[in-house]
Amino acid sequence: MNTKETKKVEVEKINNALSPSSIKAALKHLLAAREVPMIWGPPGVGKSDLVAEIGRESNRKVIDIRLALWEPTDVRGIPYFDPETKTMKWASPSELPHGENDNPIILFDELVSAAPSVQVGAYQITLNRRIGEYVLPKGADMICAGNRENDRGVTYKMPMPLANRLIHLTMKTDFNDWFQWAVNNNIHNDIVSFLSWSKKDLFDFDPKSSSVAFATPRSWAKASNILKNSENASESLLTALIGGAIGDGVAISFMTHRKLSSKLPKAEDILSGKLTKFKYNKDISVLYALNINCCNELRERVGQKDWIKQVDNFYRFVLDNFPQEMIVMAVRLSLKNYSLPIDPEKLSTYDAFMEKVEKHLFVQD
Repeated sequence: MNTKETKKVEVEKINNALSPSSIKAALKHLLAAREVPMIWGPPGVGKSDLVAEIGRESNRKVIDIRLALWEPTDVRGIPYFDPETKTMKWASPSELPHGENDNPIILFDELVSAAPSVQVGAYQITLNRRIGEYVLPKGADMICAGNRENDRGVTYKMPMPLANRLIHLTMKTDFNDWFQWAVNNNIHNDIVSFLSWSKKDLFDFDPKSSSVAFATPRSWAKASNILKNSENASESLLTALIGGAIGDGVAISFMTHRKLSSKLPKAEDILSGKLTKFKYNKDISVLYALNINCCNELRERVGQKDWIKQVDNFYRFVLDNFPQEMIVMAVRLSLKNYSLPIDPEKLSTYDAFMEKVEKHLFVQD
C-alpha cells in the first residue's frame, strides 16, 4: 500500500464505520425508536444528503439547521415582556416546527462546529424534546451531524453530557453505494466510468494536506455539474475547473481518461448492431466507459419495440470483444446497477453469456 492510500485508510479507520446504505438503515431504526443519532464523518461524504433522502422517501419535511451559524439565543429564542401576565416570555425560533401535527425531521448539522454555548442549548431539546417554554411536536424527530476533530474543520469538543444524549454513528465512503446513487442521479457518464475503473479516487481527503480542493462524493457531483454546463470550454479551462473541485492530481487522471473515452464508438452504433467488432489499445479503463455508456443508453430506450434486440446486440458485442471480467461487469451493470428490465431467456445470447457470467453475476465486488 502506498503512502497516499495509507493516509486515506487512516482517515476512515474508525471502529464500526458504516457505509451510507448502512447508516440509512440505522437512522430508520433510531427514528422508529425515537432516539437521536449523531452522524460523524469527513467532509463531503453525504451526511446531510442522506437525511434529505430519508425525508423524501418518508414524505417528511427536513428542517436543516446549521448550528455553527446560530447564537445561544437562536436555540431558545428571544425574550419579550408579556404585558398581560407581567412576565418574561420567549419567542422561539421560526425554524423549529410549531404545528401540533407537524412531523418533520430536524437535522442539527455542523453540531460540533457550533460554539460550546450553542451546544449547551441543544442539551435540553435533544433529551427532553423541549427548551424553555418551547415543546417539539410529538411527530418531530431529530438527527445530528458533524465532522470529526481530525478533519481540519472548525470543531469544538462535544460536551460529555450532550454526547451521552446521542447515539453515535460514523459514516464512511462506499463505492457501491455511491455508484447506485450516481446512476439514479444522472452523474456524468465520464465520471461514473472513471471512478468504476479508479475507485480509490472517489474519496481523496487527507487532513494533513494543504490542498483546498480534494475528491469526495460531493465534489464529484460538482464536477459532474461543471461538465454538463461547460460544453464549449477549452480543454485547459475545463481541466482547471475540474481541478478546482476535485484537486489537480485527480483531475489530470480524469481528463486523460475522458480524452480516451471520447474516441470510443457510439453506444447507439453498438445497440443497433451497426458495430460488431472493436479493437482497444489494452487500456481497460475505456471498456468501463463503453459499458457504462451502453447501459445508460439502454436505460433511456426501455420500452422501444426493438429494445430486446438492442440488449442482445450489446451482449453479443461484449461477448465478442471484451475479456472475461468486463463481460461479467457488463451484465452485472445492466441487471443490478441500472436495473434494466431484462428477461435473459428472451435473448439469443442467453446461453453464451450465462456460460460466461452465471457463477460471477451476483458476487459482490
